[in-house]
Amino acid sequence: MKQLQEKILTEGRVLSESVLKVDSFLNHQIDPVLMEAIGEEFASRFAGNGITKILTIESSGIAPAMMTGLKMGIKPVFARKSQSLTLTDNLYTASVHSFTKNVTSDISVSKDFLNKDDVVLILDDFLANGQAVLGLLDIIEQAGASLAGVGIVIEKGFQPGGKEIRDRGIRVETLANIRTMENGKAEFFEEEFIR
Repeated sequence: MKQLQEKILTEGRVLSESVLKVDSFLNHQIDPVLMEAIGEEFASRFAGNGITKILTIESSGIAPAMMTGLKMGIKPVFARKSQSLTLTDNLYTASVHSFTKNVTSDISVSKDFLNKDDVVLILDDFLANGQAVLGLLDIIEQAGASLAGVGIVIEKGFQPGGKEIRDRGIRVETLANIRTMENGKAEFFEEEFIR
């Protein structure tokens, strides 16, 4: 998706060979025009798959999941990283390790919003080591739901997560797949690799 790649190149900041900062448009401040385009792209790629739910993790996955849900007419559900007074029981839970933050979080989804009849699209902002996707897969399995595929806004293709998920036979659609971030600049795989 050229619009996203251009935004990464002009507004993203490569902090190291493995860390990309995109807080000006994706995960702190949100670019609504870009989010709408992202939603349209995912809706187009996953059209006709019988999807009934979009599942993401708070908080950076919520904006692309919301726009995709709007375009598909589907309600997104997000796994919560923190417990609240109103979300205490009747939950699916899984553990997810964030390498960027170096913390392991228990994520949870209410059983009221995901069940065996659902066909689920996992959607997230980044795919690097694959831990968030694996945690969401665990929750889908607990619910007995079906997986339609995984939509990723930005994949760090040089890290193992994408290969691990694809090696399980899971369809992964990535909008911007980064080949390298050496020398302070993101370089992308060709479009053929992404599909």
